[in-house]
Amino acid sequence: MNSLKTLLLTCGLLLLVACNEAAPPIPKPPQPALQGSRLRYPAGHEHLALVSLVAAAPAKSISLDMPARLVWNEEKTQRIYPPFAGRVVRIVADVGQRVRRGGVLAELASPDFGQAQADTVKAQADSTLSAKTLARQRELFEAGIVARKDLELAEAEAARSQAEMQRSRARTRLYGDDAGRFSQALFLTAGIDAYVVERNLTPGLELRPDQSGPGVPPLFVLSDPTSLWVLIDVRESEIDALRVGAGFQLITAGMSALKVEGRITAIPDAIDPATRTIKVRGLVPNADRALKAEMLATAHMERNLGSGVVVPSQSVTLRGAGHSVIVQVEPNVFEWREVSLGYQGPREVVVTQGLKEGERVVSDNMLLLARQFRIAQAAHDLEVGGAAAAAKTSASAASAASAKASGAR
Repeated sequence: MNSLKTLLLTCGLLLLVACNEAAPPIPKPPQPALQGSRLRYPAGHEHLALVSLVAAAPAKSISLDMPARLVWNEEKTQRIYPPFAGRVVRIVADVGQRVRRGGVLAELASPDFGQAQADTVKAQADSTLSAKTLARQRELFEAGIVARKDLELAEAEAARSQAEMQRSRARTRLYGDDAGRFSQALFLTAGIDAYVVERNLTPGLELRPDQSGPGVPPLFVLSDPTSLWVLIDVRESEIDALRVGAGFQLITAGMSALKVEGRITAIPDAIDPATRTIKVRGLVPNADRALKAEMLATAHMERNLGSGVVVPSQSVTLRGAGHSVIVQVEPNVFEWREVSLGYQGPREVVVTQGLKEGERVVSDNMLLLARQFRIAQAAHDLEVGGAAAAAKTSASAASAASAKASGAR
């Protein structure tokens, strides 16, 4: 019985010892090592599956995609503001309606315009009276009753009255009243054949002539939407690829399938200080009126380049004072390469020096490889420093032993 207890106790102790034994350590996978200026990965390393490579292509042409915005064609646009103070009595035209030149858009009751009409009526009466006075003075002069001085004064007064009458009539005629009557009715009329694209007035609205200028919405905006202007934001590095008359393809953000051919009409000589871009103006046809003003779009062009190779923009990084790429020089082996750029765009970069056609550069997870370069460099520096310290310690020990042997002799 005692032997059985002893056997069970022994088995329990063996099991306890077996459970307390530490598990064997998991071997670490081999890490990339620095060989000179190159980073060598062991075959099958997990980082290799995360790295994407792109071959450098010849720089025959490059795509330029520039942000753009559609606006009204200002050569076919009219903005109407109130010329006199008044109240809106009637609105004739609405948004989307086509109007002819001279067509009535709205009617205002304007005492100020009535004053202008009254000035015209008075000027016409004064002109008529002056003409009759001049005729009478001329008859009297011919009869020898009045002096030449009186005749000349009558002629001058008639000329002044005639000029004032013409000025007053031209003023009222400018706003659609040529009848010489007093009605206070001011009609807002279209000056071009166009569509009403914006309306900012309601019946009964009180208007003042100072409600005009920058920042104040016009009462009506008339425009011909069959052609639109395109304002393109061009960077300084891309402006030499553009010229007046050059064509581009407009791709709208909301209608990706819609691509319209346009042409550049004006290139300014100043840079926008807010965006540091040049506002290039283009023109696109819009016969079916599918494009709308204030749409955001992309202006696409092809730029011909000279020598060099093209790589994705994410393959190039700023390292120190220059640009660099990571090149795969052989399977699983990478190195930093300093390069010179001929063009740097948002999607593609042209490398003029430091890279040859067909060489494969890292395009994705470049920061991962850069970090491994730093880790491998630190480990290499630590190893070199440790070897140097060991060599120095060994040399010191040998020198001490030699000195001790010399003292013994």
